[in-house]
Amino acid sequence: MKSILAIEDDPSLLELLKIHLRDIHCELDTAMDGEEGLQKILENKYDLVILDVMLPSLNGFEICKQVRSHQILTPILMLTAKTEEIDKILGLEIGADDYVVKPFSIRELIARIKALLRRSKLATESEEPSKETRIEAGSLVIDVAKRKVTIDENRIELSPKEFDLLTLLAKNPGVSYSRNRLLNLIWGHDFEGFAHTVNSHINRLRAKIEPDMSAPQYILTTWGIGYRFSEEV
Repeated sequence: MKSILAIEDDPSLLELLKIHLRDIHCELDTAMDGEEGLQKILENKYDLVILDVMLPSLNGFEICKQVRSHQILTPILMLTAKTEEIDKILGLEIGADDYVVKPFSIRELIARIKALLRRSKLATESEEPSKETRIEAGSLVIDVAKRKVTIDENRIELSPKEFDLLTLLAKNPGVSYSRNRLLNLIWGHDFEGFAHTVNSHINRLRAKIEPDMSAPQYILTTWGIGYRFSEEV
């Protein structure tokens, strides 16, 4: 049975969730306060976190940032009543895996939950998936199993999505990925219109791993398409 934590201050929604999640063999834990919810994530292991944005004491964005800063990779589904594009982008950029805008149908929410539970933590191409656990490119070394990246034996701290992006590109050197394709592979949905999310992650990655941001040697731009990992490192 899967274990899910819902951090939400609407008791009627929590009760509805509990009923429907039971039908898909999921056990629901709950928190109605942001600080309580964060503490539960830090102290327990969940298969999925459902996280409302507007919460007492600590909002959902801050919870998400703190969870990812602890390198906790549990999928996060954000619930928001806000429809502004900037709020959706912010949620994705700080480490959320999906979002649902209120009001929503319970069927839609359950479908998103099931999709996140099915999804692997690291998105890879379905065609001939790589079995590599260690990738070396010049002084850059990626230990896939340990989710560890080093340059000249110095550890580079990456967010979960930065790591997933780098690993996907490095496993497939020379392959050009469009921004929408990367959104689909790494975030798991076709977040059409949110290409900026990929751009900002790539920029942060380059700032951390490239010796010279103005002349990248690892992550290259394929003009008119997107990005690729260099074949010549």
